[in-house]
Amino acid sequence: MSRFRRIAAITAGAVVALGGGVSAAAAGDGLGLSGTDLAPDQVGHSKNIEHLANVPHVGPFTGQFGTDIAFQGDRAYVGNYQGFIIYDISDPAAPKTLSQVNCPGSQNDVTVSGDLLYLSTDSSRSDSSCASTTQSVTLKNSWEGIKIFDVSDPTAPRYVKAVETACGSHTNTLVPAGDTDYIYVSSYSPRADYPDCQPPHDAISIIEVDKDAPETASVIAAPNLFPDGGNPGGTDSEGHRYSATTGCHDITAYPAKKIAAGACMGDGVILDISDPAAPSVIERVTDTENFAFWHSATFNQKGTKVVFTDELGGGGAATCNADIGPTRGANAIYELSKSNELTFASYFKIPRHQFDSENCVAHNGSIVPVKGRDVMVQSWYQGGVSLWDFTDTENPRELGWFERGPLAPANVGGTWSAYYYNGHVYSSDIQKGFDVLKLNEPSLKKAADVRLDELNPQSQPLYR
Repeated sequence: MSRFRRIAAITAGAVVALGGGVSAAAAGDGLGLSGTDLAPDQVGHSKNIEHLANVPHVGPFTGQFGTDIAFQGDRAYVGNYQGFIIYDISDPAAPKTLSQVNCPGSQNDVTVSGDLLYLSTDSSRSDSSCASTTQSVTLKNSWEGIKIFDVSDPTAPRYVKAVETACGSHTNTLVPAGDTDYIYVSSYSPRADYPDCQPPHDAISIIEVDKDAPETASVIAAPNLFPDGGNPGGTDSEGHRYSATTGCHDITAYPAKKIAAGACMGDGVILDISDPAAPSVIERVTDTENFAFWHSATFNQKGTKVVFTDELGGGGAATCNADIGPTRGANAIYELSKSNELTFASYFKIPRHQFDSENCVAHNGSIVPVKGRDVMVQSWYQGGVSLWDFTDTENPRELGWFERGPLAPANVGGTWSAYYYNGHVYSSDIQKGFDVLKLNEPSLKKAADVRLDELNPQSQPLYR
């Protein structure tokens, strides 16, 4: 979700509820628009997706936004604006809470590596402790950045270290290097009156962590990815605004190929990370007609395609409707050549129109590791979880879906992240908590044979 954007009240409007099956997104196709058939908080899903479990937020986490997810063994680590939660998922149909760490600060995106958890704080705090309070970003002594926890005992995580970074940490990406972790910190939206977030901020911060001595972690570099200033922002031919580049929103690494894909507000980039302490931009694309805000990136299994997302409206707007259309607030699929050149192929957007009270736009997802195909599960906020196939890059199609009806009363909600891990789909719902889904799609059955010891979706593994 975009930084510094105010979430306004969204007024429900009249829509036409259309039934039908599931198809590729296309303007006026009239198929799969089942989102408008659901009553408030009513669960709906395609026949090939089963809702196994939900664990609501409790205690101080009630009413706080659930955010990103990382996985390790039989555990899921789920970020929340109030801190993070560790779940035992050894029985996916009955996840159990192992611990809740109360450590407020948006967005609290999470990454795990061995015994360590890296937590992104992207809101100005009075200090780096978990007892901190909100404090103006215009004050020099305010703090935001990365917090490091020891989670070797998942029932009692231990706070180890805080590392302050310029403009905070909206998201973080793990680039592993043996006994050393490199953490790429993405942040943006500088202002002249922010002493620790000065313009132009066309950089990322890189934190080096000795895994045997995490208390020594520090920022070792802040490479400028856009020495020319990046996309200056502006208005397209139809009067729609698109973002200027003042940093990156999210970076997804593909360590096996020594590359990463960056979604950097106004630009999509490919990075050479062969030296993880000194990444460099080797390819850059823009889309000033359809992309308002380059939000995230996902490689296919072979690293020959990249799916970039456009978070039109910052995550708080209703963009899954006929007025916005099928190419804005969508995914853009690019072919990636052996020389790391990006070539645009097509857009994909869920074909199920949503009520005008529902925030809905492309958001976080991951690959379903099925041999010979490119299939992804993805969050669309109140548009729910979408299962879709982009094997044919010019003709992507939706295979299945899960969603709840609009929140009543109207509010920002829906699924923030949806990831496939060891046979199931796990979703972090902003308001509703932690969901577990099972794919009953016969053509994807073999994906469950792929087992991982650890998954950080923004550090993609090489699936065998």
